Parts: sequence; structure tokens; C-alpha cells
Amino acid sequence: MSRKHISMRKIKEVLRLSQSKGLSPRAIAGILKIGRTTVQEYLSRAKDAGITLEIAESIAEDDLENRLFKSPVASAGRPIPDWKTIHLEHRKDRVTLQVLWEEYKAAEPDGLSYPYFCDLYRKFSGTVDISMRQIHKAGDKMFVDYCGQTVAIINPATGEVLHAEIFVAVLGASNYIYAEATWSQQLSDWISSHVKALEFFGGVPRAIVPDNLKPGVTRPGYYDPDINPSYAEFARHYDTTILPARIRKPKDKAKVEAGVQVVQRWLLAKLRHRRFHSLESLNQAIRELLMTLNDRPFRKLEGPPVLG
Repeated sequence: MSRKHISMRKIKEVLRLSQSKGLSPRAIAGILKIGRTTVQEYLSRAKDAGITLEIAESIAEDDLENRLFKSPVASAGRPIPDWKTIHLEHRKDRVTLQVLWEEYKAAEPDGLSYPYFCDLYRKFSGTVDISMRQIHKAGDKMFVDYCGQTVAIINPATGEVLHAEIFVAVLGASNYIYAEATWSQQLSDWISSHVKALEFFGGVPRAIVPDNLKPGVTRPGYYDPDINPSYAEFARHYDTTILPARIRKPKDKAKVEAGVQVVQRWLLAKLRHRRFHSLESLNQAIRELLMTLNDRPFRKLEGPPVLG
């Protein structure tokens, strides 16, 4: 049973954040949501293999993987189980370690003994599923999502009622909020809203954390979601990183969920009796209220909250 690694795309991101940005393994681990020891391992492998960021981006991913990894074996040449897969299976109802070990031994007759298997698994499981309070540093992350609530816009000529989506971006440290109305949640509106949010905040965070919306994430995944190519190119252009919130992990996106509630309960609530006949007039009203909203004393940092 072969051991799985994180994707080559994420390993390249580890190298970029280390070699280009000069971030520490602890900081990289926090941004990419992987273990610090995992970051250290991949940086060590890259150093031993003589792999720089430039080399990693110039060779095929299969070649990069071959240079970084050799088939790992336990003592006495015994194959190491795929602990990530074991862990995910063990979390399922009525799937015991005994069952998982028997399946492993069926595939690897010369594999680990049951006590050794359990001992190594306990060591692995002690490094995952640890919940802790997230500490957000200024300039670190921007969280983005859409409100569940829309706003009606009435065509003055025909009386037709259309509904505008409300995009929300929140800075992690200061809770500074940007919001705007768009006609859809399609990719073009999604990326345009990101660009306007960065202009509003006056800078680019180290990472952007979206929910697993289709414009941003083409295939959600627990460890390695696929980012929409245009969205990934946007991130590369602005020299930032896209870190989708994990599925069924509300703490990953708690900041924007709170921001969405604030926008709906305070900003949109103040607009509920107003009639809008264009997207431009709605956005003008939103911008006016944003100034008051962001001046309210709920921010954590003193002074101008740019990239807080």
C-alpha cells in the first residue's frame, strides 16, 4: 500500500512561500493548513534533492515527485500504510483498526504487526484533528463568500424585478468588510469582486479563503481541492494564495460567515425599504453604508484597518 503525498501543486506552494516569501515553516503550515513537520519534511526533501522553486516549476510533476520521494518502508523493509486513508476510514461508523489492519495485511502480507500498526496509527492521529483558536495576523488572510440574501432591482421601464447577489470580503485580523452587488455568482463577477475588494482594502493579503463555490473551486476535496484555472491565474497575478475552506469545517470560514451576518443584519437591513432601479445605485448605497459599518468599534486593531 503506497503512501500518499500532498499534491505537487501544494508542494510548489510550500517552496514559493519559503524561498520567494521567506516565510517560516510554522507560518507556511498556518497558511496552507498542513502540519509544520510536514512543511519541514518537504523543505528538507527539496534541499536534499537540490530542488529550487525555479526547478520545481520547470519540470513535469511526475519528475518532481520522483526526485522528491522514494518508496518509504518501515524497519525490516515493511511497507508503511497510507495513514491519511486509514484515518479517514477509521472515522466512519463501525470501522475498527482491526478491520483496517486486516485489509492492509491482505494487500501487504509482509506488513506491520497489529500492535505496531496501532502504535504508529496513534502517533499519526495525534497530529491531526486538533482544534485551536485561530489567530489572524494583519495582512494574512481575506475571507470571501456570498450572502444568502439577495436584493431586488426593479427595471423602471418594464417593472421587471431582478435580484442582485451580494459579495462579501472580510479581513481576518481587523474584521474590516467589503461588500458589493453583482448580477451573478459566475466566474467573471467572482473575480471582478475580488479585484475591487483588494482595491478597497488597499493591498493584497498573503492568502484568500473562499468557500467551495463553483466559480472558485472546480472540485472540492478534504486535502487538495482543485482551483478554477482562471481563479488560480488571478492569484498568481496578484502574488497571493487560494486556500479553500475545508468541507464541513465551519471554523475555516468563521470570519466571513460572521461578516455575511453583519452585512445582512445591519447593512442590508438598512436598505430594506429602499427601491433600486440599477445595480449602480444599489452599490452606491452599499458603499455609503460600508464607511459607517467599518467605523463601528468592533475592530481589534487601532488606526486605519488597511489589510488588517
